[in-house]
Amino acid sequence: MNRVVVTGIGALTPIGNTYAAYSENLLKGKSGAGPITKFDASHFKTRFACELKDFQVEEFMHKREARRLDPFSQYALVVAEEAMQDSGLDLDSIDLDTSGVIWGSGIGGFLTIENEVAAAATSTSDTPRYSPFLIPKLIADIAPGHISMKFGFRGLNYATVSACASASHAIINATDYIRLGRAKIIICGGSEAAITKAGIGGFSSMKALSERNDDPLTASRPFDAERDGFVLGEGAGGLILEEYEHAKARGAKIYAEIVGVGMTADAHHITAPHPEGLGAKNVMEAALKDAKISPDKIDYINVHGTSTPLGDIAEQTAIKRVFGDHAYKLNISSTKSMTGHLLGAAGAVEAIAGLVAVQENAIPPTINHFTDDEAIDNKLNFTFNTAQERKINYVASNTFGFGGHNTTVIFKRFIS
Repeated sequence: MNRVVVTGIGALTPIGNTYAAYSENLLKGKSGAGPITKFDASHFKTRFACELKDFQVEEFMHKREARRLDPFSQYALVVAEEAMQDSGLDLDSIDLDTSGVIWGSGIGGFLTIENEVAAAATSTSDTPRYSPFLIPKLIADIAPGHISMKFGFRGLNYATVSACASASHAIINATDYIRLGRAKIIICGGSEAAITKAGIGGFSSMKALSERNDDPLTASRPFDAERDGFVLGEGAGGLILEEYEHAKARGAKIYAEIVGVGMTADAHHITAPHPEGLGAKNVMEAALKDAKISPDKIDYINVHGTSTPLGDIAEQTAIKRVFGDHAYKLNISSTKSMTGHLLGAAGAVEAIAGLVAVQENAIPPTINHFTDDEAIDNKLNFTFNTAQERKINYVASNTFGFGGHNTTVIFKRFIS
């Protein structure tokens, strides 16, 4: 079975518009939350989110091209370009037929749907008119299609859609295809652009969002007694995965090796986690088995940690069941405390946080911890509020999604 390594990274997040900026602000413990500026949110119960800062799409593509893309596709192209540049891949010297794209999005063109439906509803015409770009802008698989066309990748090309686990499933699928020899290079990751009226309204009506409007900077509080829901985020994360011998032959910079992946289902409820963390437990065990390592090898877990009352408890329960006494020796953190929840992009953005830990030998913190929760075992090291230095050899990244989807990816410090 082929080895799979990470040779390029791209990031567009609420705390940094490049991998370098994201990495720096992760370790500083910067919050990306603030009042919503994309629309008038004054009548909503939640009036804040983790928006991108100072992002101008015209800096990356022509205005005409941008108009034909939903923001989630714009974000995908921006991070794919950064990851490709970072990888040093030469398009003239690689086999484009064995190079592919797998990209995740939980929703796809949310803003496009919202705008077109609103326009049609207010139309005075007997036959409402829709843009000819409506369908090509909204479908979730259009992002990988655009990426493949941009770089001429003629290998496998498709989208993964599994709510908040979408990007992780893209990474896992890419890993498996390279392992099996069906591709040499795959651009994978995810993007989401759901900070819209319907996005805020829909999640708010589910009681999923924090309503801490008086203090948005500290609203995302994973594992804190006063957590009251997640903060919606937007952006994208992208990785270049490459077959090791191919990367070695071209002298590529290698960030880490993917050694274990897992996928399970809760089979329990459409939104609530299994109360005993059964699916989360099973997926971490599956990834460890795939990696052929014992639980005590893991140094750090970047957890799903959404800041919801039930989710955080279920995940810590699963960790204790899988890792036993070692659970108290490893570091745990939820970087959603800084970026908010990027939905279908979360798995990629948080996998990159794990790679930051490996590169910098430092654990990004779980910020905004003020009050211990009696239901949370605070003997576990949640890396509250301040980054911690630690040599990292193995890191696990957990991502779970509505529908009961669970994923875990294990990265290993690269050793040739």
